[in-house]
Order: sequence, then structure tokens, then C-alpha cells
Amino acid sequence: MADPAGKNRWLMLRHRFSGCARSRPFVVFFLSTLTLVSSFSLAAPGKAAPVQRTAAPANAALDPDVMLIAVYKSLAANRLREAMQKADLLVEAYPNFHLGHLIRGDLLLMHTRPVSTFGAASAPEDKLKNLRDEAIARVRSLRERPDPELVPREVLQLRPDQKNVLVVDAKRSRLYVYANQGGELKLLTDYYVSQGKLGVDKFREGDQKTPLGVYYITASLPGAKLPDFYGPGALPLSYPNEWDKLNGRGGSGIWLHGTPSSSYSRPPLSSDGCVVLTNPDLVKLTQSVEVGKTPVVISSQIEFVNRARHATERVQTNNMVEEWRRDLENLDSARLLAHYSSRFKSEHGENLQTWFAKQGKASSGGRGISISLRDVSLFRYPAREEMIVATFTQDTRVGNSRHSIRKRQYWAKEHARWKIVSETYW
Repeated sequence: MADPAGKNRWLMLRHRFSGCARSRPFVVFFLSTLTLVSSFSLAAPGKAAPVQRTAAPANAALDPDVMLIAVYKSLAANRLREAMQKADLLVEAYPNFHLGHLIRGDLLLMHTRPVSTFGAASAPEDKLKNLRDEAIARVRSLRERPDPELVPREVLQLRPDQKNVLVVDAKRSRLYVYANQGGELKLLTDYYVSQGKLGVDKFREGDQKTPLGVYYITASLPGAKLPDFYGPGALPLSYPNEWDKLNGRGGSGIWLHGTPSSSYSRPPLSSDGCVVLTNPDLVKLTQSVEVGKTPVVISSQIEFVNRARHATERVQTNNMVEEWRRDLENLDSARLLAHYSSRFKSEHGENLQTWFAKQGKASSGGRGISISLRDVSLFRYPAREEMIVATFTQDTRVGNSRHSIRKRQYWAKEHARWKIVSETYW
């Protein structure tokens, strides 16, 4: 049953401020959040959610985002006491969740008087925007959770031994974990994350931006060996990668890490460039990554596509790389050179002519050469232009001699044709 007193207070609050051009922070925040909530219906654990939205996670009962939305839904239905009970459960489950405590404080005040300011109970004005942004990001992330039948276009193909891939969507402040199941992607879970104070597209040291690109987990650092600032640990990324370096992008120390023990989470834009998770989320995430194997794709906004389109683009990209392999094996210099862009640069900054001449000398072994590719991974690179990064092991056999190297190629689309703009090997 609706709480009459709560209903009257809510109606009075809405009437007083909904048409006011100078709405106070709490009202602006609350009404905008209710707009999101009103079009979102929580799915019971294990049951299907509305069209184009996945079911709520199996642990939805303790998911902070689900619990937060439940508070808002009760308020939207004019059930103040029920909202209060849900807020109590939220802060009990997550005692360091500052946003949860702030909203609970406002609810307590609403039992005695109209609340005209978001955070009237305790928060100073300079922290309200950060908390408001965090709340909206958390609500929106559940409303926009990707359909399980859609997959991130950026992840075209994982190599067989890559169990998972991490996909960071900066616009949604969300990190998605996808499993590699027989070459197909399956969404396992997702986490709220914070990013650089000044957004994404890092270029230099200290610019407080998070880089965009395809990276790998290079280490797993336990919290015991780090300052409390990083929480239970950190997962360093391979930033800057080869493409970053060729384009003059600098800086270092881009990690996935937790928060200080005194804090549950942080606003969407709050780090110096790292991707920050809550401590419980980081602990869970660490269990699903492998050092040196797990790729991390960071994009300004992930594009989700259906599996048919994804499969078609995967085949097309494999065919592109296969054509290059065939021309390399045939030692057809003219056809091979056609795969490379005139703006090509090697990892050492060499232009196409200088680099290609060296490659010609290295491969001058006569006929009878056999080249095969294995452990191929393919990603659409998050960049201003259309790009693909292909990483693979190249096995070369000439007579009884065999040689294997690991290669990474960056392909860019130029005049409707894909061209290699950089190639590295190790």
C-alpha cells in the first residue's frame, strides 16, 4: 500500500519544483533519474528482461546498481517507507557507498519536511555533481545493459587460448566481461567504472585522460604491495602500445585498480587516467583475467551488433589477412606491396620503402617457401579512423628450416580498401 504521507510530500515536491527553471540540484537530479527509471523494468533474477535488455544478474539481490534503482522505483511509486527500507538494505550491504548514504539521508529528511536540495542531509555543494553523475551512470547502465544476442563490434576474433576479453565503454562508465566460448562471445558480467577526470583519448603524461585502444593485462599487483589508494590490487595495461608510440602518445601507469578502503566507489570522471572499479568488483574481475593474454578494449562508446553481422565482418577480416599471407608466401612483391599504405611506419619509424627493402632481403630464400598463420586475434581498433589490429603467429618453412614469429598489424581503411599502416614483430 502506498504511504499517504510520503505520497503527499512527493506530490508537493514535484509540484513545487517540476516547472521551475531554477530547480535545485536534488530536484534536477531526482527527476532526471526518474526519467531513466520510468522506462526501465527490473527483471527478476534468472528471468528475461524487456526486449533488447538482458536479465538482471544472478546476484541481483546484492547488486548495488539494482538496489539503487529499486530505491528510485519505490519513490517513483510514492512509497516512501518502502524506499527507506531498501535504502537501509543498500547501505547495510555496502557501508562505504557514499551515494547510498546520501540518498538515505535525504529519505530520512523527507519523513519530516520537503527536501529541496539533493544531499541536503550531509553533502557539501561541491560534491553533489559527482554523486549525481555517479547515480545517473549507474541507473543508465542497467537500463542499457546489452542484449545477450548482441556482441561488441570491436571484438572480431579472440585466439583460442584467450578465455575472456574486457570491454570498457567510456560513455556508459561500464566494463563488460565477455567469455570466449568456442570462438563466440558470451556476456558474463559488467561493472561500473570510473575513468580520467578529463575523459578519454589520452595523449600525454599528466593529461588526466584514459587512453583509447586495444591493450593487454601485463601484471597482477596485490594490494598488500601497493598504497591503500589502489584498494585490493591493480592490473597494469600495456599502454602505450605500438600504435600509441608511433602517434606520439605518451604517459604510463594506466591500470585497472580499486579504491581506497574508506570509499566504495568514485564518480564517472575521477581518475588520473586509470580505469577504477569498486574493491569487490576488482577482486572478482582479477579472477577472470590472465596476465599476458587477456585483452582490454577501451572505447569512447562500444557498438553492439547482431551475431550475423559480427560473423560476416569476422570472415571478411580473416580473408583480408589471408590475402596478405598468400602474397607473402608467393613472394609477389608487387601484390604484397599493394597491401601497405603509403603512410606506413615501422615500429622504429621507418617509411615503407626503407622497411620493405629490408623485408625483401630477409625473405630472399628462393622458392619452396610455406607460410601459415595461427593464434589469430582481430579487433576493430577504437580510433578516429576505421582501423583493425590483427595479431598472429607466423610460421615460415623453407625446406627443412622452420621459423616462427609473432606479428601485429594495424590496418586502416583508405578509399574503401584496407591498408597496413604499421607492422611489428617479436
